[in-house]
Amino acid sequence: MLERYDYVIVGGGSAGCAIANRLSADPGTTVLVLEAGHSDYKIDPFVHMPAALPFPIGSKLYDWKYETDPEPAMGGRKIYHARGKVLGGSSSINGMIFQRGNPMDYERWAKDPGMESWDYAHCLPYFKRMESRFLADGSRGADEWRGGSGPLHLERGKADNPLFGAFFQATQEAGYPLTDDVNGYRQEGFAPFDRNVKNGRRWSAARAYLHPVMDRKNLDVETFAYATKILFDTSSETARATGVEFDQGPGVYGKGKAVRHRTVHAGEVILCGGAINTPQLLQLSGIGDREHLESVGVPVVHHLPGVGENLQDHLEVYIQYQSKLPVSIAPGLAWHQRPKIAWQWLFQRKGLGATNHFEGGGFCRSNDDVDYPNLMFHFLPIAIRYDGTSPIKGHGYQVHIGPMYADTRGWVRIRSTDPKVHPSMLFNYLSTATDRKEWVEAIRVARDILNQPAFAPFNAGEISPGPSVETDEEILEWVRKDAETALHPSCTAAMGTGEMAVVDPSSMKVWGVDGLRVADASVFPYVTNGNIYAPVMMVAEKAADLILGQTPLAADKAPWYSYRAGSPLYPTGDRRNQQHPRQEAQA
Repeated sequence: MLERYDYVIVGGGSAGCAIANRLSADPGTTVLVLEAGHSDYKIDPFVHMPAALPFPIGSKLYDWKYETDPEPAMGGRKIYHARGKVLGGSSSINGMIFQRGNPMDYERWAKDPGMESWDYAHCLPYFKRMESRFLADGSRGADEWRGGSGPLHLERGKADNPLFGAFFQATQEAGYPLTDDVNGYRQEGFAPFDRNVKNGRRWSAARAYLHPVMDRKNLDVETFAYATKILFDTSSETARATGVEFDQGPGVYGKGKAVRHRTVHAGEVILCGGAINTPQLLQLSGIGDREHLESVGVPVVHHLPGVGENLQDHLEVYIQYQSKLPVSIAPGLAWHQRPKIAWQWLFQRKGLGATNHFEGGGFCRSNDDVDYPNLMFHFLPIAIRYDGTSPIKGHGYQVHIGPMYADTRGWVRIRSTDPKVHPSMLFNYLSTATDRKEWVEAIRVARDILNQPAFAPFNAGEISPGPSVETDEEILEWVRKDAETALHPSCTAAMGTGEMAVVDPSSMKVWGVDGLRVADASVFPYVTNGNIYAPVMMVAEKAADLILGQTPLAADKAPWYSYRAGSPLYPTGDRRNQQHPRQEAQA
């Protein structure tokens, strides 16, 4: 390891891997990645087997195991938050679902002052640059909206279990259309999903971006390297980041492990720690709200009140049904079947171990007042929770459902000067009337779909929440007790130009200091309406160009679907049995 690098990237997660690849492409530029977790060892099945995703979540070896403060509108519950403690970050332990969000998410971003270059037309080229998309039959799926030669390998889910067929038919019977591609021309509708899987193996950001270039002499990657402080030169009027202090050792902060305190100097420091770690490190280093920093004993380097504020996420529940027919994948995942699953995956990269099982779902609007889909569905041909527990011994199926752009806002705030202490974190789930209204609508829409005639051969009754949960207040009370995070924390170091903005959208620089940038989910001004891995990678790709001073990719004027633009999809407001002709382009 050198004493000084041109760029020190704090966080070897999703964004950090992509940026390290792009910055180190110039052999004259030295790059260091500091990752607090361990390596994503090639032989580790808990990382690389898609179906093994329940194992790392909740394990102290793979997961930072955060939890919120007691959530006031959730009955005082603390909500568990998994975050990847491994190279590749959360892309090494997540559900591998690849969703860009809706084009109107980025139109919303672009409406804020200074954010004009983050509209959909300017983001689309970066989505395309990072993708190699493949359809279920193995053919390439590049088109006007999708990429075909990027480092991120995307496979379309086969969704060939008969329960998927019933689900897609039921959505149409309930009045919602199918779509060719939720990441293409039209997000609204239901379809098989793209997944970060390549030949039966998880294709994380580390596998896509970092491992192919690890032999570059100008790129160093340090694992078990926990950043504790950003160093600043404060001799000038504007403070400048000059390096990073970090603790390093085998199993950093594990019991009985020797830890070395180290320092590395940098031309620039780039934070890629995510929506929790990035504001935590900024605050520990003296960048944040003055009053809060002084209250915990941190010397203030620069007053920036937006650091850690504006926290957003998606909350979700599982609506589970028992199946009359033995068609779910439950028997295949039984304990006595796991040696067979392991053998098939290890030697053939096939079978139940080679899929994340989130092979289909979709997006719809719960009411006609919203401009674009506010509900997301993930369908599973089994009734099971993330931790592997099931409410039944037999066959079942479920949807994961939740509102996508709630108007709730929270925060991430350090509790002390000790970097090992997890910060205070509050999302304020269910704290607004709009959020509660959309939650009631979400449950009713999901039930409507799951009780359509297409499910009649399978439907043996609702398991969760069950028929006793019917009124609006009963639904909300069940959500308070049962909902989990969808693991999409974001927006705590938001881009923009206002008083609460943290990052300059034209450069990714932290406002008010030099030599310090941020590029991860924390820079979102608003959470997108889907899983956030794809938007994080898009931000990283675009940020790399901005950091290098390269001309950003030209805007791509591909058309996209807009419900408000006069589409004939729902001409009378009646969604049932309508076709979905392509509407005229909206750039």
